[in-house]
Amino acid sequence: MEPNLFVQKNPKEPIVNKEKIYSLFLGIGFTILIACIGIGLSKIPKLGYIGPFACAILVSVLYRQIFGYPEHIRIGIQFSSKYFLRLAIVLYGLKLNMNVIFNQGFMIMIKSMITVLFSFFVLMLIAKLIKADLNLSLLLSIGTGICGAAAIAALSPIMKAKEEDTAMGIGIIALVGTIFSIIYPILFPFLHLSTAEYGTWAGLSLHEIANVALAAAPAGENALAFALLSKLSRVFLLIPVSFLFILWMNKKGIKKDTEVKFTFPWFLVGFILMSFLGSFFISELIEIKELKTPIDFLTTFLLTMAMTGLGLNINTKELRMKAIRPFIAILITSLFLSIFTFFCF
Repeated sequence: MEPNLFVQKNPKEPIVNKEKIYSLFLGIGFTILIACIGIGLSKIPKLGYIGPFACAILVSVLYRQIFGYPEHIRIGIQFSSKYFLRLAIVLYGLKLNMNVIFNQGFMIMIKSMITVLFSFFVLMLIAKLIKADLNLSLLLSIGTGICGAAAIAALSPIMKAKEEDTAMGIGIIALVGTIFSIIYPILFPFLHLSTAEYGTWAGLSLHEIANVALAAAPAGENALAFALLSKLSRVFLLIPVSFLFILWMNKKGIKKDTEVKFTFPWFLVGFILMSFLGSFFISELIEIKELKTPIDFLTTFLLTMAMTGLGLNINTKELRMKAIRPFIAILITSLFLSIFTFFCF
């Protein structure tokens, strides 16, 4: 159970607990520091491939193994990992331009739906065959099919996933996505694809928006445009997939006859509202570089802060035992997905 700053456990306690307030702000400050380090490390050429999220998780894991979990600032760390994560997902909605998707027709959406279903069933099948952890594999299947770390971060509260599973999932998918986004441009000259075909292939098969951009940019602006369009159609599917998981979790709770009350993910409503706001009302405004750059940076920074809290929950011994098989499962699934989308789409 998370600490609540606003509930008095003892009637004799003061209404405002100074120690908890101090822990809150100190913990938030700690996550800001780790986020800065993570973003700084991601600017280093070779580390830049895995991105700031994975870098922040790596720093957090190392910190815990050397110094232990900073219990005295736990409240602030948990606040960052929970509330800043949700705020970042809400802001992430501005990246989804529904106008572009609707104007380009629904064929790309059908391809994206097939991609999501393929990723889900293939990864879960492989995970079952090699006896990988199913909860972590489920998170990875969602990230592989939709939009990488952002999808895992958005769905994990709905699924009530453990924070260490969420952190491990984000770290694994960042690594695998980076590997494939480096391989794609190397293969491009030998594939005999047009720039539009190559861009569509990258957008339908790679995990993160950053992976897609990294792989498509070397092939030119036309390839990048098609890649981002294909990727955005997969990001759009985060909305219906999230609601499907809400229904599934409710049904699961009823079957188990549990008394645990399901909490509706209101941040998902914020994500949808931001998507519509950005697409139909302020689309031209947020494309202005002076506004777009700070919004993108804030979204990335908040998510990186949240990764700090998630990374601190990882136990390296458990990581070695628990993550290796899901890693193998997503690696095989990503290879199959690349082959499937290449020949079928």
